[in-house]
Amino acid sequence: MKLIRYGEPGREEPGIILEDGRWLDTGGQFNDYDEGFFALGGLEALQAWVEDGCPDAEEIPQDVRLGPPVDRPSKIVCVGKNYLEHAKEFGEGIPTEPVLFMKASTCWSGPFDDVICPHGATKLDYEVELAVVIGKTATNVSEEQAFEHVAGYSVFCDYSERAWQKELGGQWTKGKSHDTFGPMGPWMVPAAAVADPQGLRLWCKVNTELRQNGWTGDMMFGVRQLVAYISRFMTLLPGDVIATGTPAGVGMGMKPPRYLAPGDSVELGIEGIGEMKQRIVAG
Repeated sequence: MKLIRYGEPGREEPGIILEDGRWLDTGGQFNDYDEGFFALGGLEALQAWVEDGCPDAEEIPQDVRLGPPVDRPSKIVCVGKNYLEHAKEFGEGIPTEPVLFMKASTCWSGPFDDVICPHGATKLDYEVELAVVIGKTATNVSEEQAFEHVAGYSVFCDYSERAWQKELGGQWTKGKSHDTFGPMGPWMVPAAAVADPQGLRLWCKVNTELRQNGWTGDMMFGVRQLVAYISRFMTLLPGDVIATGTPAGVGMGMKPPRYLAPGDSVELGIEGIGEMKQRIVAG
């Protein structure tokens, strides 16, 4: 099964996509896919409900708007320069430990929603990433325990305004957090359905041109390491999201750089997880 949320922004309802292709509403069983859902064993209860034949479930149309597959998390923790070739194109050295930064949760957006190019932005960029959804509270967990705290995986695009990120001083957050800069989806795949999160191809196209074509196995710090490492410095709550970094091929790394502009389209995906598409619009 795949977890989805559908409906108008801010008013999404939970649902699932079954292996037989049906889209079913789960709102009669669960309020939302949020911190409480994951913390109280909701994923296991959902699986049991599916195995019981989804009693009283209503089908939903497959042309509805999809929102992000989990409710807005308490935090979005991102990993910078986690692929060697991207670290090289980014500059500023190769990290010896994971580089962590945050995106404001108000950037949360659906997988096919428009992305706003903010007023005054000149260097809007894209980054396809594997997203990790935390399933239970993680505080100072070991690498051996890390996967026990993962609920599932999704596709994430870490949109960035590079001038705001790198040229205005301070930390990266200001270039990462504008509204719509954090689309995720189109669904969450439960961790049990992903045999190896380090064995996935991820890619990104801009206006049909392939820009990024990478492999999660090329991460310098894998999912197991990241969950354990991040939990040393902050408590990861159920429903929190870790964006694990992007491979080479971002607009900033091209010579000359090729940034996004209103009218551009960005398609991205991870094999075995899903695909998203956004249109860039003027703010």
